[in-house]
Amino acid sequence: MFSEKVTLINPQGFHMRPASLIVGEAAKFNATVTLVHNGKEIPGNSLMAMMAEGIKCGEELEIRAEGADEEAAVKAIVAFIAGGMGDL
Repeated sequence: MFSEKVTLINPQGFHMRPASLIVGEAAKFNATVTLVHNGKEIPGNSLMAMMAEGIKCGEELEIRAEGADEEAAVKAIVAFIAGGMGDL
């Protein structure tokens, strides 16, 4: 398993478009991706679970992945979140 932490910087927080992009990004890799927010594990392939969590600007996430592409998956998703998820 590989993991990294990242702080959500976009003012809108998690909303439908970036959450769907994260699901799409996670699907590109041969790894199971999980987001951890306030101790709750969110499947990286579940748009509805991400939206239900209500993750807001300034909150920290841990991105975890397990599988052949685990490090690449985590780094790609962390870079997307750290870059503002296309909202900045």
